[in-house]
Amino acid sequence: MSVKITAVSKELPPYMRATEEILPFVSMWLDGQEDRFRRKVLKIFQNAAVEKRYGIMSIEEVFTATSFEEKNDIYIREIKKLGKASLEKALDKANWKANSIDYIITVSCTGIMIPSLDAYLINELELKQDIIRLPVTEMGCAAGVSGMIYAHNFLAANPGKRAAVIAVEAPTATFQLDDYSMTNIVSAAIFGDGAACVLMSSEEDAKGPKILGDAMYHFYGATQMMGFKLTNTGLQMILDPSVPETIALHFPEIIHPFLDKYGKKIENVQHLIFHPGGKKIVQTVESLFGSLGKNIDHTKMILREYGNMSSATVLYVLEEFMKETQEEGTLGLMLSFGPGFSAQRILLQW
Repeated sequence: MSVKITAVSKELPPYMRATEEILPFVSMWLDGQEDRFRRKVLKIFQNAAVEKRYGIMSIEEVFTATSFEEKNDIYIREIKKLGKASLEKALDKANWKANSIDYIITVSCTGIMIPSLDAYLINELELKQDIIRLPVTEMGCAAGVSGMIYAHNFLAANPGKRAAVIAVEAPTATFQLDDYSMTNIVSAAIFGDGAACVLMSSEEDAKGPKILGDAMYHFYGATQMMGFKLTNTGLQMILDPSVPETIALHFPEIIHPFLDKYGKKIENVQHLIFHPGGKKIVQTVESLFGSLGKNIDHTKMILREYGNMSSATVLYVLEEFMKETQEEGTLGLMLSFGPGFSAQRILLQW
């Protein structure tokens, strides 16, 4: 049974700010801190390889003291809009009707809402009343690929069906105003908000790249490396600085056995559709695969233009490859990492 990616779309929040525009607000936020520390923090923002990012709230709101409830209410209000718009865009690209979808997966980790986004989409777009729904909430940056893996498993077992994976993230809502830790600062420097939707099909006449296979890889003893701590002021980022080095150490086990399973080698893969977790992770991947002629320009561009949007980011990279004309037989490897610690992989063939 062949499962194909039919369409990918993205949707951006209403506020956009260049990094240079953010620096004065960061400087004001650091008022009262030691000058050396202030200069260090501003350098982190300037050197994060993120030139601009989008947000569900204005920069003034981000740096205003509000409660977790107030920030989360903005998150709920805005991700409903973003999720609906990204799904509608994808449906338009694929020329599908909303009530033709059999399986809906919604992905988000940067806020809390029950019922989850999919329930609202079912009502607002009048999706099938017997549609299967799966909200994914705790897989962080890896969840865009995770959602596609779950959709692939469903479609591979059910011929003639359609699935939608919608990732909507707002890391802006998790910024901690009274936290001057390096974790809070680095995450603020690299993250942005955004939404994306992937439509997948197991219909005989489906168009688009075919999924040859997928897999997850879990690191032992690394649950403390990435995640969120739920505090009275919101979701506080956990981000271990050793993440890039840990990923590099595991790369041989992440990549080679997975490709071997499908009779492929890394040399056969033309495109790395890689989640830009941050500048250091991008540099790590480039150092490992650059000598093999692997081009990760799209990954670097997405980080530069949008920042790390958690689970949605790798789907932005995928969209760039979907826009291009690919030769028949071209291989692409989707790869993302997230809390757990884990790696998610999908092998595509055009």
